[in-house]
Amino acid sequence: MVNGLFQCATAKLPITLMDDPVKLKQELDRTRMELGILYEISNAMRTTLKLDEILYIILTGVTAHIGLGFNRAVLFLVNEKDGLIEGKMGIGPESGEEANRIWNQIELEKKTMEDLISVYKFSNQALEGGFNRQVRNLKFPLREQDGGLLSLGVLDGMPLHLTQETMENYLSDPVIQLLKSRELVVAPLKSKEKVNGLILADNFVTHKPITKDDIRMLMMLANQAGLAIENSQLYEKTALRAHSDYLTELWNHGYFQSILQSELEKSKAAKNPLTLMMLDIDDFKVYNDTLGHQAGDSILRQLAALLKNQSRKMDYVCRYGGEEFTVILPNADKKEAYLIAERLRQDIEKQGFIHEEILPQKKLTVSIGLASFPENGGIPSELIAASDKALYQAKNKGKNNTYY
Repeated sequence: MVNGLFQCATAKLPITLMDDPVKLKQELDRTRMELGILYEISNAMRTTLKLDEILYIILTGVTAHIGLGFNRAVLFLVNEKDGLIEGKMGIGPESGEEANRIWNQIELEKKTMEDLISVYKFSNQALEGGFNRQVRNLKFPLREQDGGLLSLGVLDGMPLHLTQETMENYLSDPVIQLLKSRELVVAPLKSKEKVNGLILADNFVTHKPITKDDIRMLMMLANQAGLAIENSQLYEKTALRAHSDYLTELWNHGYFQSILQSELEKSKAAKNPLTLMMLDIDDFKVYNDTLGHQAGDSILRQLAALLKNQSRKMDYVCRYGGEEFTVILPNADKKEAYLIAERLRQDIEKQGFIHEEILPQKKLTVSIGLASFPENGGIPSELIAASDKALYQAKNKGKNNTYY
């Protein structure tokens, strides 16, 4: 790959440089430096298949002083299924004062590219700023007539350099209004000649002009990034299938155990609460014995969809086994979890399920048990046992209720 990058970087060296050894050496030194930067970023991208980590590595490479050196960068990905271009991550200071503070700290601590990347792997603090939250809320239609600047970048598939003069054509574009850039470069991310995302980069603090060399370097990085993103997305699709329950499309039992362990570790580190919800369909054997397992499977799918749609985005809804489900609720103490559980229980009670009149209560209901960290335990087996015991109590108290 290094040879390929070198050929790309040196292919357009002016012939006149061959007559000036000093300038030629300077140009070759610059090329070696650029290759070193690209090689380091490419190596970092190969250390993980997690999409969020890859996106962070890409944007760190674009913005780091030991990388491409842009002040700020934003990454969008194409969602072909919904016909959207979605904001995924933004890295950069929100003001000149913040920029100077960050840059001075990096310089003082002599941080390497590896140091900067490791910040994300061990802490999410790197992306807790308002700028990243704004970016993640951005969604635009993938249509040329009303998608604006981003649609143009995806559909055209070519880098776009907006200067102060050409920026006037896009002043009403929502992205330009958010970034308030005087100068901006839009670089498409490609895989197999297909655009799967965009990087937007600017120098909104230093107002340093964006040169042809800056754009060339960004495009070389973008070419590597597009392939890394595609590989990550393929991996995540494969992992999703491996970790999903075939019937309900929820997380399966094996992955539930893994998630619970991981989320407990996060809760311990951050000293945040976590609650496990165990949910069981009341008298489901009556339904299966009367109407058969195919009818029962239909109920399980319908209930799974309701649980997934009505839970918080941060929650993990899993099929525990049979007619039993679990919901992992990060950052929820028992009081908050009880309110969530009761809302779900009531939504299920109100939901119309086919032939539910054959059940003893003439409607399909669930019983729920809750257990929380740290109150009921600090390891997965303790929380599972406590929530299962609470579920048993809910059944004993007449079913269709929540117990903790």
